[in-house]
Amino acid sequence: MTDAKREHWDEVYRTKAADSVSWYQPTPGPSLHVLDELQLPASASLIDVGGGASSLVDCLVERGWSDLTVLDIAAPALDVAKARLGDEAVRVTWLVADVTAWKPDRRYDVWHDRAVFHFLTDPGQRLAYRHALETGTAPGSIMIIATFAPGGPERCSGLPVQRYDAAALATEFSSAFALERDWREEHTTPGGGRQSFQWCVFRRR
Repeated sequence: MTDAKREHWDEVYRTKAADSVSWYQPTPGPSLHVLDELQLPASASLIDVGGGASSLVDCLVERGWSDLTVLDIAAPALDVAKARLGDEAVRVTWLVADVTAWKPDRRYDVWHDRAVFHFLTDPGQRLAYRHALETGTAPGSIMIIATFAPGGPERCSGLPVQRYDAAALATEFSSAFALERDWREEHTTPGGGRQSFQWCVFRRR
């Protein structure tokens, strides 16, 4: 299954410009805003799960963050981000992996996921994700997660998605995480469409 998923996402980034996909953000405003609110030091370790070609890593490098990891199943997506960062790319750890098959070898202060979890429509996939999440975090770690909200798209990039409100996400992660705050975002796609996202911040117990 992992190989099929990898081939799907590799094809997406081989055939579409990174700034044309529906989830593209010129600036990762919601992510930066919540990181500012949390007042985390630039020495905190952060992993961007499914970060792909996102510009979040650029913004954090510019802000002086020194322990950054970007994980994505699609190597072409990471290549876009590396090329954009140029010489600064060496300051980031890049991991090509399916998060549901990945075994973290360290723990992170911040686990950031914008729009990966909602693709996990099978309970076994979600269980595997939670296993990676709990292995890769420690008590006090923060998880920032965004999924499509009720009323948001039912499919994305040709794949079905699972939509969540804050209560449903809290149930998914209740075994190890406590919900601290939640909000909705209306994301505007490059094509001018609107997508409703549910954002949540959790803290590891």
